[in-house]
Amino acid sequence: MSIWGKIVGGAAGFALGGPIGAFLGAMAGHAVDRMRSETEEEGTDSTKQITFTIGVIVLGAKMAKADGVVTKDEVAAFKQVFRIPPEEMKNVGRLFDRARQDAEGFEPYANQIGRTFKDNPAVLEELLNGLFHIAKADGNVSSEEVVFLQRVAEIFGFSETQWDRLHASNVGPDKSDPYKILGIARESSDQEIKSAHRKLVIENHPDKLVAQGMPQEFVDLANEKLAAINAAYDQIKQLRS
Repeated sequence: MSIWGKIVGGAAGFALGGPIGAFLGAMAGHAVDRMRSETEEEGTDSTKQITFTIGVIVLGAKMAKADGVVTKDEVAAFKQVFRIPPEEMKNVGRLFDRARQDAEGFEPYANQIGRTFKDNPAVLEELLNGLFHIAKADGNVSSEEVVFLQRVAEIFGFSETQWDRLHASNVGPDKSDPYKILGIARESSDQEIKSAHRKLVIENHPDKLVAQGMPQEFVDLANEKLAAINAAYDQIKQLRS
Protein backbone atom coordinates (compact mmCIF):
# COMPACT_ATOMS: atom_id res chain seq x y z
CA MET A 1 0.00 0.00 0.00
CA SER A 2 1.29 3.47 -0.91
CA ILE A 3 2.04 6.10 1.72
CA TRP A 4 -1.12 7.95 0.67
CA GLY A 5 -3.33 4.92 1.17
CA LYS A 6 -2.09 4.47 4.72
CA ILE A 7 -2.50 8.14 5.54
CA VAL A 8 -5.96 8.57 4.08
CA GLY A 9 -7.28 5.60 6.00
CA GLY A 10 -6.08 7.10 9.27
CA ALA A 11 -4.80 3.81 10.68
CA ALA A 12 -1.25 5.07 11.10
CA GLY A 13 -2.41 7.30 13.90
CA PHE A 14 -2.52 4.35 16.23
CA ALA A 15 1.20 3.75 15.72
CA LEU A 16 2.34 7.37 15.69
CA GLY A 17 0.61 8.83 18.73
CA GLY A 18 0.94 12.53 19.61
CA PRO A 19 -0.79 15.33 17.69
CA ILE A 20 -0.08 13.68 14.32
CA GLY A 21 -1.64 10.44 15.50
CA ALA A 22 -4.66 12.34 16.79
CA PHE A 23 -4.98 14.20 13.51
CA LEU A 24 -4.95 10.98 11.53
CA GLY A 25 -7.30 9.27 13.95
CA ALA A 26 -9.85 12.03 13.49
CA MET A 27 -9.72 11.46 9.73
CA ALA A 28 -9.94 7.68 9.98
CA GLY A 29 -12.00 5.90 7.39
CA HIS A 30 -13.53 2.49 7.00
CA ALA A 31 -10.17 0.79 6.45
CA VAL A 32 -8.76 1.60 9.90
CA ASP A 33 -8.57 -1.92 11.31
CA ARG A 34 -6.90 -3.38 8.24
CA MET A 35 -4.33 -0.60 7.87
CA ARG A 36 -3.61 -0.46 11.59
CA SER A 37 -2.42 -4.05 11.33
CA GLU A 38 -0.33 -3.34 8.23
CA THR A 39 1.30 -0.27 9.76
CA GLU A 40 2.23 -2.08 12.96
CA GLU A 41 3.77 -4.92 10.96
CA GLU A 42 5.93 -2.54 8.89
CA GLY A 43 7.32 -0.85 12.00
CA THR A 44 9.47 2.23 12.49
CA ASP A 45 10.30 2.97 8.84
CA SER A 46 6.63 3.20 7.95
CA THR A 47 5.76 5.46 10.88
CA LYS A 48 8.66 7.79 10.07
CA GLN A 49 7.52 8.09 6.47
CA ILE A 50 4.00 8.89 7.56
CA THR A 51 5.23 11.41 10.13
CA PHE A 52 7.21 13.19 7.40
CA THR A 53 4.27 13.23 4.98
CA ILE A 54 1.70 14.42 7.49
CA GLY A 55 4.24 17.01 8.63
CA VAL A 56 4.35 18.45 5.12
CA ILE A 57 0.56 18.38 4.83
CA VAL A 58 -0.17 19.97 8.20
CA LEU A 59 2.66 22.50 8.28
CA GLY A 60 2.20 23.34 4.61
CA ALA A 61 -1.51 23.95 5.10
CA LYS A 62 -1.03 26.08 8.20
CA MET A 63 1.77 28.06 6.58
CA ALA A 64 -0.36 28.73 3.50
CA LYS A 65 -2.97 30.16 5.84
CA ALA A 66 -0.47 32.18 7.88
CA ASP A 67 -0.83 35.29 5.72
CA GLY A 68 -4.61 34.94 5.65
CA VAL A 69 -4.80 33.81 2.02
CA VAL A 70 -4.53 30.31 0.55
CA THR A 71 -3.95 30.64 -3.20
CA LYS A 72 -4.61 28.07 -5.89
CA ASP A 73 -0.91 28.24 -6.79
CA GLU A 74 0.08 27.15 -3.28
CA VAL A 75 -2.33 24.22 -3.32
CA ALA A 76 -1.18 23.26 -6.82
CA ALA A 77 2.48 23.40 -5.75
CA PHE A 78 1.75 21.07 -2.87
CA LYS A 79 0.05 18.54 -5.15
CA GLN A 80 2.70 18.71 -7.87
CA VAL A 81 5.83 18.34 -5.78
CA PHE A 82 4.66 15.46 -3.67
CA ARG A 83 3.45 13.03 -6.33
CA ILE A 84 -0.12 12.65 -5.13
CA PRO A 85 -1.79 10.09 -7.42
CA PRO A 86 -5.01 11.27 -9.11
CA GLU A 87 -7.12 8.76 -7.22
CA GLU A 88 -5.94 10.17 -3.87
CA MET A 89 -6.22 13.88 -4.73
CA LYS A 90 -9.64 14.29 -3.14
CA ASN A 91 -8.69 12.48 0.06
CA VAL A 92 -5.40 14.32 0.50
CA GLY A 93 -7.28 17.54 -0.20
CA ARG A 94 -9.52 16.73 2.77
CA LEU A 95 -6.45 16.44 5.00
CA PHE A 96 -5.02 19.71 3.68
CA ASP A 97 -8.33 21.54 4.14
CA ARG A 98 -8.74 20.29 7.69
CA ALA A 99 -5.22 21.35 8.63
CA ARG A 100 -5.47 24.84 7.15
CA GLN A 101 -8.53 25.88 9.14
CA ASP A 102 -6.33 28.37 10.95
CA ALA A 103 -2.69 29.39 11.30
CA GLU A 104 -2.45 28.51 14.98
CA GLY A 105 -1.39 25.30 16.65
CA PHE A 106 1.42 24.22 14.34
CA GLU A 107 4.03 24.02 17.11
CA PRO A 108 2.96 20.63 18.54
CA TYR A 109 3.21 19.07 15.07
CA ALA A 110 6.62 20.63 14.46
CA ASN A 111 7.83 19.40 17.84
CA GLN A 112 6.75 15.82 17.10
CA ILE A 113 8.41 15.90 13.68
CA GLY A 114 11.58 17.38 15.15
CA ARG A 115 11.77 14.64 17.78
CA THR A 116 11.16 11.91 15.21
CA PHE A 117 14.01 13.07 12.97
CA LYS A 118 16.34 14.57 15.57
CA ASP A 119 19.16 12.33 14.32
CA ASN A 120 18.40 13.03 10.65
CA PRO A 121 18.67 16.83 10.16
CA ALA A 122 18.92 16.44 6.37
CA VAL A 123 15.38 15.03 6.35
CA LEU A 124 14.14 17.99 8.39
CA GLU A 125 15.90 20.35 6.00
CA GLU A 126 14.22 18.63 3.07
CA LEU A 127 10.85 19.16 4.74
CA LEU A 128 11.62 22.86 5.18
CA ASN A 129 12.67 23.12 1.54
CA GLY A 130 9.30 21.64 0.62
CA LEU A 131 7.53 24.26 2.69
CA PHE A 132 9.58 27.00 1.01
CA HIS A 133 8.50 25.60 -2.36
CA ILE A 134 4.86 25.91 -1.37
CA ALA A 135 5.39 29.43 -0.03
CA LYS A 136 7.06 30.55 -3.28
CA ALA A 137 4.32 29.15 -5.50
CA ASP A 138 2.28 32.36 -5.70
CA GLY A 139 5.39 34.41 -6.50
CA ASN A 140 5.52 36.14 -3.13
CA VAL A 141 6.76 34.79 0.18
CA SER A 142 5.01 36.96 2.75
CA SER A 143 6.62 38.19 5.95
CA GLU A 144 4.10 36.05 7.88
CA GLU A 145 5.23 32.95 6.02
CA VAL A 146 8.90 33.75 6.70
CA VAL A 147 8.16 34.11 10.43
CA PHE A 148 6.28 30.82 10.33
CA LEU A 149 9.14 29.00 8.59
CA GLN A 150 11.76 30.46 10.90
CA ARG A 151 9.81 29.30 13.94
CA VAL A 152 9.53 25.79 12.48
CA ALA A 153 13.30 25.80 11.85
CA GLU A 154 13.90 26.80 15.48
CA ILE A 155 11.67 23.98 16.73
CA PHE A 156 13.59 21.57 14.49
CA GLY A 157 16.78 22.67 16.25
CA PHE A 158 18.41 24.58 13.41
CA SER A 159 20.84 27.33 14.39
CA GLU A 160 20.54 30.91 13.20
CA THR A 161 23.37 30.27 10.75
CA GLN A 162 21.59 27.23 9.33
CA TRP A 163 18.36 29.20 9.02
CA ASP A 164 20.17 32.01 7.20
CA ARG A 165 21.53 29.49 4.68
CA LEU A 166 18.12 27.90 4.15
CA HIS A 167 16.40 31.24 3.76
CA ALA A 168 19.07 32.68 1.46
CA SER A 169 19.18 29.61 -0.79
CA ASN A 170 15.40 29.59 -1.20
CA VAL A 171 14.21 33.19 -1.26
CA GLY A 172 17.08 35.48 -0.28
CA PRO A 173 18.64 38.08 -2.58
CA ASP A 174 21.66 35.78 -2.90
CA LYS A 175 19.71 32.56 -3.48
CA SER A 176 21.80 31.94 -6.60
CA ASP A 177 25.08 32.43 -4.75
CA PRO A 178 26.84 29.05 -5.01
CA TYR A 179 28.76 29.70 -1.79
CA LYS A 180 25.49 30.21 0.10
CA ILE A 181 24.04 27.02 -1.35
CA LEU A 182 27.04 25.06 -0.07
CA GLY A 183 27.02 26.95 3.22
CA ILE A 184 30.64 28.06 2.96
CA ALA A 185 32.55 31.34 2.98
CA ARG A 186 33.97 32.83 -0.21
CA GLU A 187 37.46 32.71 1.24
CA SER A 188 37.26 28.94 1.82
CA SER A 189 40.06 26.88 0.34
CA ASP A 190 39.51 24.56 -2.60
CA GLN A 191 39.82 21.58 -0.28
CA GLU A 192 37.26 23.03 2.15
CA ILE A 193 34.85 23.60 -0.72
CA LYS A 194 35.37 20.08 -2.01
CA SER A 195 34.77 18.64 1.47
CA ALA A 196 31.64 20.72 1.98
CA HIS A 197 30.25 19.58 -1.37
CA ARG A 198 30.98 15.93 -0.64
CA LYS A 199 29.34 16.17 2.77
CA LEU A 200 26.19 17.77 1.36
CA VAL A 201 25.94 15.23 -1.46
CA ILE A 202 26.14 12.35 1.02
CA GLU A 203 23.63 13.92 3.40
CA ASN A 204 21.16 14.89 0.68
CA HIS A 205 21.32 11.86 -1.59
CA PRO A 206 17.71 10.72 -2.17
CA ASP A 207 18.49 7.10 -1.34
CA LYS A 208 19.90 8.07 2.05
CA LEU A 209 16.99 10.39 2.79
CA VAL A 210 14.49 7.65 1.97
CA ALA A 211 16.41 5.26 4.22
CA GLN A 212 16.16 7.83 7.03
CA GLY A 213 12.40 8.17 6.75
CA MET A 214 11.53 10.35 3.77
CA PRO A 215 8.87 8.62 1.63
CA GLN A 216 9.70 7.56 -1.92
CA GLU A 217 6.91 9.83 -3.12
CA PHE A 218 9.02 12.86 -2.16
CA VAL A 219 12.13 11.92 -4.14
CA ASP A 220 11.57 14.61 -6.80
CA LEU A 221 12.15 17.29 -4.18
CA ALA A 222 15.37 15.63 -3.01
CA ASN A 223 16.64 15.30 -6.58
CA GLU A 224 16.02 19.02 -7.11
CA LYS A 225 18.05 19.85 -4.00
CA LEU A 226 20.92 17.54 -5.01
CA ALA A 227 21.00 19.07 -8.49
CA ALA A 228 21.28 22.56 -6.95
CA ILE A 229 24.18 21.42 -4.75
CA ASN A 230 26.07 19.94 -7.70
CA ALA A 231 25.39 22.98 -9.87
CA ALA A 232 26.71 25.29 -7.14
CA TYR A 233 29.90 23.25 -6.85
CA ASP A 234 30.42 23.29 -10.62
CA GLN A 235 29.88 27.05 -10.69
CA ILE A 236 32.47 27.63 -7.97
CA LYS A 237 35.00 25.48 -9.82
CA GLN A 238 34.43 27.52 -12.99
CA LEU A 239 34.78 30.79 -11.10
CA ARG A 240 38.08 29.64 -9.64
CA SER A 241 39.55 28.13 -12.79
